[in-house]
Amino acid sequence: MTTYSLWEHIPGLCEETPVLDFYPAENKKTDACFVILPGGGYGMRAEHEGKGYAEMLNAMGLNAFVCQYRVSPHRFPLPLQDARRAVQFVRSKAEEFGIAPNKIAIMGSSAGGHLAALTSTYREPVPPATADAVDAFDFLPNATVLCYPVIWEVDESQITHAGSYQNLLGDQFDTMNGKINPAKLVNNTTPPAFLWHTSDDAAVNVCNSFRYGEALRNRNIPFEMHVFPNGPHGLGVAADRPHIHQWVNLLKNWLIDLGWL
Repeated sequence: MTTYSLWEHIPGLCEETPVLDFYPAENKKTDACFVILPGGGYGMRAEHEGKGYAEMLNAMGLNAFVCQYRVSPHRFPLPLQDARRAVQFVRSKAEEFGIAPNKIAIMGSSAGGHLAALTSTYREPVPPATADAVDAFDFLPNATVLCYPVIWEVDESQITHAGSYQNLLGDQFDTMNGKINPAKLVNNTTPPAFLWHTSDDAAVNVCNSFRYGEALRNRNIPFEMHVFPNGPHGLGVAADRPHIHQWVNLLKNWLIDLGWL
């Protein structure tokens, strides 16, 4: 594993340094790759949803990059800056990494799923721009993989994970809560998606995935979704739960269908 700095001069508050951990596949089978955003409620980053996913993807023959994006006390838009920059950084060095610049998927779990979906949908500029060579590259990924994602804003439906939104927004909560709901930001440029969730997830309601899927369908953007009947939040690869662990092969089949494997 090799770690790269995302910026020479990091924009915004930086009580921790956002970096990109590169996990190259020993037996690379494709020029597609993944940028991974671990979950953790925007308060931490769960290793099993970062390194754990990278190793899973390496086993499929894919290069993987884990973005160690900034979390609380860092607020929006800093995590989004880091996620966008990760995609731009990988795309800018596509030849060096042996990847295709049009085959970069973004993947996230829970709050990391929110950030992955936001990177795939939020089109507003996020100042301050760094205005370097990497900035010239598109930050929009070519595919999105969401594992039990936080999607919906905090409202009367009470289906979301309020703590994630509160950690991300801080004192911006009242003004920004409804403006960073990825399901409401889906547009014709949003990439195709693969989603999975468990129906009885007690931390992040499965309706979050449904809302994102519905938004994609309304825009005629292809997606695949799998809902497993039982299982707690934060399962990651779920190697000890054979029924849910099927999602790994389902993801592989989806990538084959995309022509990426």
